[in-house]
Amino acid sequence: MRIALCVEYDGTDWNGWQTQPNGKTVQDQLEAALLKFTEREHATTCAGRTDAGVHARGQVVHIDTDIDRPDWSWVRGLNALLPNSIGVRWVACVPDEFHARFSARSRHYVYQILNSPTRSPLAHRAATWFYRPLDMDLMQSAAQALIGEHDFSAFRSSECQAKSPVRHLMRFEIGFESGLIVCRLQANAFLHHMVRNLVGAVVEVGRGAASVHWISEVLSSRDRTLAARTFPACGLCLERVEYDSNLLCEPELKFVD
Repeated sequence: MRIALCVEYDGTDWNGWQTQPNGKTVQDQLEAALLKFTEREHATTCAGRTDAGVHARGQVVHIDTDIDRPDWSWVRGLNALLPNSIGVRWVACVPDEFHARFSARSRHYVYQILNSPTRSPLAHRAATWFYRPLDMDLMQSAAQALIGEHDFSAFRSSECQAKSPVRHLMRFEIGFESGLIVCRLQANAFLHHMVRNLVGAVVEVGRGAASVHWISEVLSSRDRTLAARTFPACGLCLERVEYDSNLLCEPELKFVD
């Protein structure tokens, strides 16, 4: 049978999602916990491979297993074996045709910026510090110029392995929450470093170094060298992954005795 797991992690101390020989990745830690819990090896497939330092609140992973245990048993058993910075939020049985990556309809990311004259030791793991003043209205105008289906070559990493640079950006909203500038993005899929590069671009507009029209010019150019710098990983979090309800309905979190 196939089961889906929702995994949350603070990526600060990990070398990203994907397995590496040194074992310092989220995938390595999860698969090690699965081995201890089930006494069998389980290969994991995730919705989106996050880079070193990037966080997740709603990473979705699937495994195939012949072990039948209650959902809460999987959650409690794995969480007892995982480090404190990685945890399983819920587990659900899914149809065999479900695929964590290829069945996803969209991904939601959040990028947080601490816009303050001084840095915050309490916020540094989850937000990027930017000490120059930012105009959020200009940032929102720039963000709206990027909505839609476009070739996002100007905002992809040189190491990006995606076959096509075309993506549909459905949402790019910027607000102020709990003392932080919060950028919320949704797309059918994202290119490597795409979110961090988009945020870097709208920050250039917000600090007055570029115009809103410049964003459209960079997008049309398809030239990465014309865009802004890649913003740090620490501010980025994979918030949620959406699927058709017939494939996955996110279970309600409940207390279990």
